[in-house]
Amino acid sequence: MIIKTIAETSYSGMFKVAPEEGSAFYVRAEYLPEGLFERIDVGVEFDENETDCLLDAGLTCAVELKAVSYLARAEQSRFGLTRKLIEKKFDKKYVEAAMSYLELRGYLSDLRYATAWLNTRKTNHYEGRSRLSAELASRGIARDVANKALDIFFAENDEDEICRKAYEKLSKSKSGEKLTAAMLRQGFTQKQIRNL
Repeated sequence: MIIKTIAETSYSGMFKVAPEEGSAFYVRAEYLPEGLFERIDVGVEFDENETDCLLDAGLTCAVELKAVSYLARAEQSRFGLTRKLIEKKFDKKYVEAAMSYLELRGYLSDLRYATAWLNTRKTNHYEGRSRLSAELASRGIARDVANKALDIFFAENDEDEICRKAYEKLSKSKSGEKLTAAMLRQGFTQKQIRNL
């Protein structure tokens, strides 16, 4: 491969490279082996191995750009975003490289996602810690990250008040043991239910 043009894009650290033959693509130094990025210049010829590395970087940039388009719409978890990208037929190795880069730069954060998810969930649902923790786990959030997000959430939202609201809502259609069972399924503890 011989480079015809190279130009910096509006994405910080990403460059558009056009070879003499074939389509233009994007690269960033973080996706290339050490020293290869510095060699990219007009007229420089790359051997087959270096060309493969450049094309791999291009495919990783394509994944990154698609991931950023999802992140621009809403917070995403690494697990969920990875799944979406793989469903779009992106290769897992490029997805993993792009996810790591986006996490390192703070564009992708499971804690930020979990906190945002909890805050939107509280609007229509009254659930306790264990139920919310299970919901976060089902979205691929690690236990330590989920616990931190739950600590933040319950520091701002009274868990006993949420329990009371759940009780009021569920007691309209249930009573006795069925009400207790429903409250337990909502993630509240026996102690919280007894204290109502």
